[in-house]
Amino acid sequence: MDDATQWATAAARGGRGRAGWLRVMRRWHWISSALCLGAMMLFSLTGITLNHASQIPAKPRVTTLGAVLPGDVLDSLRGVDGGALPGPLRSWLAEQWSLRVGPREAEWSEGEVYLSLPRPGGDAWLSVTLDDGRIEYERTDRGWIAYFNDLHKGRNAGAVWGWFIDLFAVACLIFSVTGLVLLKLHASQRGATWPTVGLGVVMPLLLAILFIH
Repeated sequence: MDDATQWATAAARGGRGRAGWLRVMRRWHWISSALCLGAMMLFSLTGITLNHASQIPAKPRVTTLGAVLPGDVLDSLRGVDGGALPGPLRSWLAEQWSLRVGPREAEWSEGEVYLSLPRPGGDAWLSVTLDDGRIEYERTDRGWIAYFNDLHKGRNAGAVWGWFIDLFAVACLIFSVTGLVLLKLHASQRGATWPTVGLGVVMPLLLAILFIH
């Protein structure tokens, strides 16, 4: 086999290797893009609303409920010195107020039980007076924009949403890295590739250095 034939064979192998890499990167790029699409739109939109939170009017809506607990439900609270609300009270809340508090830790004192119920886009609390069985519940709702803003920050959204944010971040990293590899593979045909990439990297750094103090 002469030198020209060897060079042609090596070039063909290199071309097949490059084509294989290109197929793999494209596959991972579109998969990560599809997985990120909905969440990326949500986080982009809420990034704007968070950046202009002080300019967006919001009128909190407060809901207050009150009642006296039945004797058997009140008895289930007495003698308890910590932990979650007992089952009878949780069942009563679900039946009477359609309120499901789950196994949240409550604050127990000598004459009162207090349960904080923070949630995205609002807040809530529950209080029971042990001597007379008086129960009060108050919920503050700040609206849908506040709700989605809190989802953006992962505030009071629970562990499952936190895991979702982590997985979404990993998918975004895969999307970005595979996009960078695809840019590299096509850079020889597009002269503006690396100047544009450099601008995207340098611009936020310059803005931070010059305008954030």
